[in-house]
Amino acid sequence: MSSRLVGVGVGPGDPELVTVKGVNALRAAEVVVVPVMDSGEQGRAEATVVHYVPQDKVVRVVFALNERIDRARREAAWDAAGERVAELLRRHGSVAFATIGDPNVYSTFTYLAQTVAESVPGVVIETVPGITAMQDLAARSGAVLTEGTEPLTLVPVTAGSAVLKDALAGPGTVVAYKFGRQAAEVAEALRETGRIQDAVWGSALGLAQESIRPAAELDGEPLPYLSTLIAPARRGGGRGGKL
Repeated sequence: MSSRLVGVGVGPGDPELVTVKGVNALRAAEVVVVPVMDSGEQGRAEATVVHYVPQDKVVRVVFALNERIDRARREAAWDAAGERVAELLRRHGSVAFATIGDPNVYSTFTYLAQTVAESVPGVVIETVPGITAMQDLAARSGAVLTEGTEPLTLVPVTAGSAVLKDALAGPGTVVAYKFGRQAAEVAEALRETGRIQDAVWGSALGLAQESIRPAAELDGEPLPYLSTLIAPARRGGGRGGKL
């Protein structure tokens, strides 16, 4: 029988936001892999997973999750992580990989799946969607992501604040991921484009240290790396004005 690797989105951190299908996939797998930056830490994905599967079923695999400068180190880490998961597949047959958010949205699972597919002939790769941080932040803050014909633009600020500024100059709602280390540049971009008034940011959603604040309160201090920003579309014309 073919081995099976399933990427499971476990949401932004609140265990109650894991889907029923996600829980079933985690429980059906023989091993659940969670990504960490250091083998001694418990990452957010693992903290969510252990609400549904026993700890002894969880295997931590080290990834260079935040490495953006040293490409050789990043590639070596991906290769090592891929080989570790490939080894688990050869021994167990079915492996779930738990990732925060959704496995098809800026997820480490994408790179892992590519690596494993090259080293494990015939492996079946599937994904189970998860709740994203922008959905959770919208629900917790009351920000509406889209109405009518509005577009929605998702920008990782790790691509540079200029990319965010271009998006803010356009129509529709703009969501920024991973902007914490560039909070000052993000605040400047929001002010320059006149989008700061209704914007909101959040971090550690669903966790004890959750923080949700108006973007107008950004003071230039760095925020947690995984902070999320929503700058809603400019809206007028009353109910249904964008239909």
